[in-house]
Amino acid sequence: MTTPNDPLVIFTPSGKRGRFAVGTPILTAARQLGVDLDSVCGGRGICSKCQIQPSYGEFSKHGVTVDDDALSEWNSVEERYKSKRGMIDGRRLGCQAQVQGDVVIDVPPESQVHKQVVRKRAEARDIVMDPSTKLFFVEVQQPDMHDPTGDLERLVKALREQWDLPHLEADLGVLASMQPILRKGEWKVTCAVHLGDDMFSPRIMHIWPGFYEGSIYGLAVDLGSTTIAGHLCDLQTGEVVASSGLMNPQIRFGEDLMSRVSYSMMNDSGAQEMTRAVRDGMNTLFTNIATEAGIDQSLIVDAVFVCNPVMHHLFLGIDPFELGQAPFALASSDSISLRALELGLNLHPAARVYLLPCIAGHVGADAAAVALSEAPDKSEDLVLVVDVGTNAEILLGNKDKVLACSSPTGPAFEGAQISSGQRAAPGAIERVEIDPVTKEPRFRVIGSDLWSDEDGFAESILSSGITGICGSGIIEMVAEMRIAGIVDGPGLIGSPAQVGTDRCFLDGRTHSYLVWDGTADGGPRITVTNRDIREIQMAKAALYSGARLLMDKFGVDTVDRIVLAGAFGAHISPKHAMVLGMIPDCILEKVTSAGNAAGTGARIALLNVASRREIEQTVKAIHKIETAIEPRFQEHFVNASAIPNSVEPFPILETHVTLPDVNFNTGGEGDSASGGGGRRRRRRG
Repeated sequence: MTTPNDPLVIFTPSGKRGRFAVGTPILTAARQLGVDLDSVCGGRGICSKCQIQPSYGEFSKHGVTVDDDALSEWNSVEERYKSKRGMIDGRRLGCQAQVQGDVVIDVPPESQVHKQVVRKRAEARDIVMDPSTKLFFVEVQQPDMHDPTGDLERLVKALREQWDLPHLEADLGVLASMQPILRKGEWKVTCAVHLGDDMFSPRIMHIWPGFYEGSIYGLAVDLGSTTIAGHLCDLQTGEVVASSGLMNPQIRFGEDLMSRVSYSMMNDSGAQEMTRAVRDGMNTLFTNIATEAGIDQSLIVDAVFVCNPVMHHLFLGIDPFELGQAPFALASSDSISLRALELGLNLHPAARVYLLPCIAGHVGADAAAVALSEAPDKSEDLVLVVDVGTNAEILLGNKDKVLACSSPTGPAFEGAQISSGQRAAPGAIERVEIDPVTKEPRFRVIGSDLWSDEDGFAESILSSGITGICGSGIIEMVAEMRIAGIVDGPGLIGSPAQVGTDRCFLDGRTHSYLVWDGTADGGPRITVTNRDIREIQMAKAALYSGARLLMDKFGVDTVDRIVLAGAFGAHISPKHAMVLGMIPDCILEKVTSAGNAAGTGARIALLNVASRREIEQTVKAIHKIETAIEPRFQEHFVNASAIPNSVEPFPILETHVTLPDVNFNTGGEGDSASGGGGRRRRRRG
């Protein structure tokens, strides 16, 4: 039996935590908490599936300080495994590492049974091809005793005369390999030439003997707070030849951006640790994506990155300290061009890296990429673009002007900080419907196309089971609970008597709703608690308040259309988002998904250099609104805490959905969970 004095073990990215006696193996703690940590050898240190990454230092968000001796010492079993098979520095085997003190444990993706589904796929888009690096085939004049010029000079001359290229320079790597290549190709070679930008002069990057029939590649990378997604593109055709993603390894330092800024403030080497972690993760992604495409990583000669300001600074190795306090000053808001080697990235030795400009201290290059992809500045009608994520970026505008802000929604929409929440993975509930009469739920899980009440459902999920609720699932769940009268406007779950179902049960001082009980088969008991409702209320209120603030600044009460961007936004039901009050009232058919718009913007910038100049100018014209200093933001936030809103009407929504006029606040213990906002009678019919 554990006591309040036992060490606290916190797992990321799940957010699950519990107290365990000193000497408890981490694998045991994970199993007891239902953490997704793999093991096939029964904890004997043979399979290495249970590798974990402990983190040390001060974690203000979690309220713990992790000392260097928080885990038992490295033992002979771990040493034997590492010496024979290898293991990433800093990792431990969960079956061998034992709890000695408070500790934060990250479960890396490869140690999870149910692998994360990173849904940032490449969207179809017509792009005018004009990459920064191109291939040129040339015939070079052979050396002559009467013409003492060097091979490089004659190669540069051939490129200028045959392709009208400017004077070119060459890296040392090209000089070192050039002469044997020229002779092998009998003075006919193919050159990869970077055509230059504001930072680098045009230069030869690589040479192949004869006519090179292959291709060269570029990467468009969306570096998010939670996930990193990359699209590998053929720089000759524009084709996306492979896409891959992984969890951002910085999650172990904090799921939201301010937690990471806090970690860097409170730990001397915190910023360097996070920089190292994200670059290592990036290189893992590059290896994965090159393997998937079946190409050599050295053929990747260009890369474009988009990210929010905190990720931008940590990726570049800049301490984000200033972004944690007003006036939220960026080290640089302009676009940045670098060599990949400067960032420790495993690409072609001469590969170039381009980072899109940031808009302001809390609105980054990812928002700039969304602006490039969705072009609100070219829209005839008023469009609201919402990039939904741990930190939401919001754009509102048309061809007259564009406003932007960011809103700290937190990780609840990703399934974190939700009692039965999880990342999107096979077995996670992603779609929900609740019968308004019987209050019985039915749902679909990732990995199966069947609803839970359809024949064959049980067989279709044998490999995954039902494991929890992902972000899109929790949004639909809470909205359906509101539609069915299980949750009232202020956000309280009713009692069995008030709601009319035993699925509602007393859970401490408030009530919870039972979604699925898999304990008879060894599975989890999936519930929605009043604290879960509260977490979603806070996240959606932050999102809505940012959008509403921009509408105030624009002087409008409605928008013509809404675009939900981001990998997560692509899976949100517009109706449920509106019931929840995440987005303003709008014609449902005018609420569309742009998929991973930030990734699409990165791909446009990768494949068309003119678009880089375009977004650099566009960003300067976008007017940034800082929510932290706007008094009305808090007012909107309080109103938006109710479901859907305690003050603002949703007349268009009311033509689609009738929300029950219920209020479960009887003046008892549940008052503190009400979430703010009063009762509002809704028109029926």
